[in-house]
Amino acid sequence: MSGDLQLVRVYYDKDVSLDLLKNKTIAVIGYGSQGHAQAQNMRDSGLKVILGLRPKGESWNRAKKDGFEVYPVSEAAEKGDIIHMLIPDLEQPAVYRDHVEPYLTSGKALGFAHGFNIHFKQIVPPPYVDVIMIAPKSPGFKVRDMYLNSFGVPALIAVYQNHSGQATKIALAMAKSLGCTKAGVLETSFKEETESDLVGEQTVLIGGLIELIKKGFEVLVEAGYQPELAYFEACNEAKLIMDLIYQGGFTGMLKAVSKTANYGGLVVGPKVIDEHVKENMRKAVRDVQSGKFAKEWIKERETGEKKLNAFIKKLEDHQIEKVGSFIRKTAGIEK
Repeated sequence: MSGDLQLVRVYYDKDVSLDLLKNKTIAVIGYGSQGHAQAQNMRDSGLKVILGLRPKGESWNRAKKDGFEVYPVSEAAEKGDIIHMLIPDLEQPAVYRDHVEPYLTSGKALGFAHGFNIHFKQIVPPPYVDVIMIAPKSPGFKVRDMYLNSFGVPALIAVYQNHSGQATKIALAMAKSLGCTKAGVLETSFKEETESDLVGEQTVLIGGLIELIKKGFEVLVEAGYQPELAYFEACNEAKLIMDLIYQGGFTGMLKAVSKTANYGGLVVGPKVIDEHVKENMRKAVRDVQSGKFAKEWIKERETGEKKLNAFIKKLEDHQIEKVGSFIRKTAGIEK
């Protein structure tokens, strides 16, 4: 291992105590994917959890049915010692301004699962509160499922303001109550989490994968191969390969496929995803770091998401989506 490599600190169950949260009320704002999972996990870990929701909405009724004390957001924010914001990022600023900020008294903590609004100054908390992040690296349903199976998903924690002097311990305790310290919790910053998350989504996880699969499909079809066959080669098998990488890394995956695939992939792959592609990725990094992407996305949301909806419509109309839907229905994957 290189002497220049700095190992990140990873926290586990034995490193963290829940005692700091025993007499606190955690007001979870939102009961969607993350809100539902995090609120239930924290409650099952013995913490006092209340919910702040829009009165009489679908989430309100579901949370009531699940046995929670449910209040309008303003009342929950007033009652909560820790106010944990788990509604969508671009809904948070208005809800914060109208229903949370007036009740942020000295010594309270404001929690997030993503750093976007703090890092890009869409929310600017007063200096007399802790500002923390607990970010499970998984969709909400998985956060809940792993907890119910006596384990957890990995998570990141970060501290933006440490008014109490206990902010890191509070964030770690919340992560433990979610089950995340069973899998491992890493400490980061709001800046690092936000920017790396956006770059990863744009260049690999969403944008990169969609474009790679779509262009691979198009090239095969343009070369005269059947669209159904092209779908299997460019899309369907990508899931199988990612499972192998997830389980054993790149080299583990290579051991599980043919030598022909090894040679072709390692020789041709770098010629396709070359330095030109990497430079495009670097530009995406610069746009995220400068705030250019955030400003563009906030403006897009404020003007009705017309560009986003047009992109989605174009993707829905692509041949790969029509062929893929047929194959998935035939295989019983899609209803």
